[in-house]
Amino acid sequence: MTDQIADIAVSVEGPDTPGRFVVVCEHASNAFPAPWGDLGLSAAQREAHIAWDPGALGLARGLAARLNAALVHANSSRLIYDLNRPPHSAGAMPARSEIHDIPGNRDITPQERLTRTEALYLPFHATLRAQIARKLALGHAPVMVTVHSFTPVFNGKARAVELGVIHDADPALAVAFHAEARAATQMDARLNEPYSAADEVTHTLALQATPLGIPNVMIELRNDLIATPAQQDTMAERLAPLLLAAVAKIEEAR
Repeated sequence: MTDQIADIAVSVEGPDTPGRFVVVCEHASNAFPAPWGDLGLSAAQREAHIAWDPGALGLARGLAARLNAALVHANSSRLIYDLNRPPHSAGAMPARSEIHDIPGNRDITPQERLTRTEALYLPFHATLRAQIARKLALGHAPVMVTVHSFTPVFNGKARAVELGVIHDADPALAVAFHAEARAATQMDARLNEPYSAADEVTHTLALQATPLGIPNVMIELRNDLIATPAQQDTMAERLAPLLLAAVAKIEEAR
């Protein structure tokens, strides 16, 4: 297997790394490849948070390097298909995001929904499942961490939270990591903020980790804190040891 496998749907970096962690970044890219084009959006809209999670891929790469992890990330904008949403969700191909209309999604047909699902969602999640299966087969007891960023101002309201720690049905790793972050950093770290499973943001965890009993957590960083490569690297340096400590804590408790 090559070190990087890429197409319009998904890339895998470090597929043969021996570490337990699988790092995932579903909103890594703001690319708008053919055949979908720009969905009728301006250049400014395609750079905005609605199109991707700014800084998240750099942070995910920093974490993967420090955790000796495989990294699975998207290669297309979440406005074409949000890979953290199931195919029947309106949010998978939204007609509106925050205050922005998405013209290319307004009158999307069932056939086009299927085309995008087959082109983007199915390959992404099949690739991620394959990485997990490899870890399981090798006896590496995988741990899944999904990496996201959020905007400091949402619908005109400023957000004080800096680090969000989100869980789905299994809260163990999220709770342990949140405790580590509060004890070891001065960040405003909150559990299930600014989003929670009620906001339909934990699809990847529910689909890929929970059924196999894999410890998992979704990390959300306010994007002004990871706006530059240097900030992303610094944040990865801070958070990677906390993830390792959180995994150790939940395994000691078993």
